[in-house]
Formats: sequence, structure tokens, C-alpha cells
Amino acid sequence: MGLLDIVPAGVVTGDNVKKLFDYAQEQGFAIPAINCTSTSTINAALEAAKKNQSPIIIQFSNGGAAYVAGKAIDNKNQEASILGAVSGAQYVRSIAKAYGVPVLVHSDHCAKKLLPWFDGMLAADEAYFKAHGEPLFSSHMLDLSEEPVEENIETCLKYLKRMAPMKCLLEMEIGITGGEEDGVDNSDVDNASLYTQPEDIWEIYRRFSEVTPLFSIAAAFGNVHGVYAPGNVKLHPELLGKHQAYVKEQLKGDSDKPVYFVFHGGSGSTEQEIKTALDFGVVKMNVDTDTQWAYWKGLRDFYEKNKDYLQAQVGNPEGPNKPNKKYYDPRVFIRAAEVSMVDRIIEAFDALNNKNVL
Repeated sequence: MGLLDIVPAGVVTGDNVKKLFDYAQEQGFAIPAINCTSTSTINAALEAAKKNQSPIIIQFSNGGAAYVAGKAIDNKNQEASILGAVSGAQYVRSIAKAYGVPVLVHSDHCAKKLLPWFDGMLAADEAYFKAHGEPLFSSHMLDLSEEPVEENIETCLKYLKRMAPMKCLLEMEIGITGGEEDGVDNSDVDNASLYTQPEDIWEIYRRFSEVTPLFSIAAAFGNVHGVYAPGNVKLHPELLGKHQAYVKEQLKGDSDKPVYFVFHGGSGSTEQEIKTALDFGVVKMNVDTDTQWAYWKGLRDFYEKNKDYLQAQVGNPEGPNKPNKKYYDPRVFIRAAEVSMVDRIIEAFDALNNKNVL
């Protein structure tokens, strides 16, 4: 039995998200969540999933969503970020099924100051649910890790209760992911905050489970956004195993992996670190920095290979009157960027043991 015997191709929501995460834990793989900023990057992510015959998560950050909408739109009250995320989700819904793979549509880090963005997306979910019986997005992330623990949990619970009737999954972060990403700078955070405690994981699990089983936890185990030279980031994914064991003990249950964990700051991680995280119930890993580089590298390499044909509209080594349109057509050089990004995402699938699982 493969994954498509359990969940359908196209955007999955609600109980199918839970079935997908359960299957990932049972089979020992995780799903890469690719931050997308355009239809081009969305297409590259879906193409990689199709080639790899694997599920994928398309996600939009606050800044990435605003970029989807267009830089000419004022984002003063999160209008651009709301519009970009919603239109990006609608685009994914319109084409995902054609790629033949299960797809989750997700919104990435939403800090306290960005809650109007979250409210706007949930309003779109509720309108879509009223019309179609499911939310527009599969899931959303609240990142209130900079706030006091109790405030973090209480705010997440408030939103979880709003999301539960639609069966929209909430991802929350406890403990802080270091580094800087999309305007959130935790470069100088106290090192102790980079490691979540098992008691906090249990408190979240206990209280959230009273509302819905549709939640995941981004627990901090030394994670840092961005990419760094080997040895500069001290990850301890084995801590996730201690968290799972603690929750299992409190539940007096049979499952060794009762919690859906999420791996943030995964760029540059070693194979062993990723394997350990998978062993202890990670079902999702964010991939952003490396795919940004891959997209740029494809574009750069295309230019370097063809630069003599990219200096003017007319005139190249073949003659002063030879046209160069076939080299500067965006469908050519943007496609080169997409192909490079596809290759990098397939590497992520391999690292996450997520290959040919359909």
C-alpha cells in the first residue's frame, strides 16, 4: 500500500493531513516545506515532488506572500501579505492535482506583530470552508516563541479553537530558532532559549489535544535559520526523543511518537542529524535558504554559459545582426533557475527519506 491509497493527490486538508503525518512517522520520512515567492518557485517545488513521487508542502512566509502579491501593493496593514498568501494558495489549489502528488498549503512564521496577517488568512479559510467544506490552507504556523510560554500557549489555543471546526492544522513554535529569516532576527538570543523543555511539550500536547489532534510543534533543539559552516551550529535532535518519551509516559500510551514535530533551520544539517530527527517523529522540515541559492545558481550558470548572447538584443559571436531573443526570453533563463531548484529539492527529499512513497 502506498500513500495515494491513503490520501488523494492535490491539496489535502483535515483528517487527510493527519493520515499523511501518521504515515510519514510510520514509514520514517518527513516532508520538505518549501518557501515559495512566485508561481515559478511553486511550479519548481511541485515538479520536484512529481519527479520524486512524494508529498510536498508549499509554504508562504509573510514577506514571501507580500512578494507574491507584488511590490506595488502597500503592506501597511498586511494587505499585501494577506492577498499574496491567499492568491498563492488558490494558485496551488488550481494546479496541484495535475502533478499527481499530495500537497499541503501552509503559511510560515507568524510573530505576534503579524497577527493581522494570520487573521486575514483565517478569514479566507472560513469563507472557503463555507463554500467548499474545507479550509483554503491545509495549515498555518504561529511563531510566538519570543513571548512568555503561557502567553504563547494561550494565544495559540485561542486560534486553535477557531481553526478546529474547519480541521485546519496549527503548527506552533516553542523555544526559539536562532539566526535571522524574513525580518525576524534572533541572532543574539540567549543560548538556553534554543532548547525546549519536555515539560513544555507535554503542557502544549495536553491542552491542545483537548481541542483537536490537528497540531504540530516546532520544538527548539539548537536550530538556527540560514546556512553556516559545519560545526558552527550545535543541533541536538536527540532531545526530540526525550520529549516523545516524556509525553508517552504522561499519556501512559503505546505510541513512541505521539507528537508531530517540525524541524526548522534545517539548511546545512548533517545526514545524521536529520536521521535522528526522523527517528524521533519529525514529519516536516523547512527548506528555504538552500533553495534560494539553488534558484540563483541556475540563473547565474545560465548567464555565464550564454553571456556573449546576453549583452544586446542583436549581435553575438555568430554575427552583428544575429538576434538574441531565445536567450533573454524569461521562459528560458527563469526555467534554468527552476531546474536548479528542482534538483536541490530532490536532494532534500533524499535526505528526508521521502522518495517514491506514493
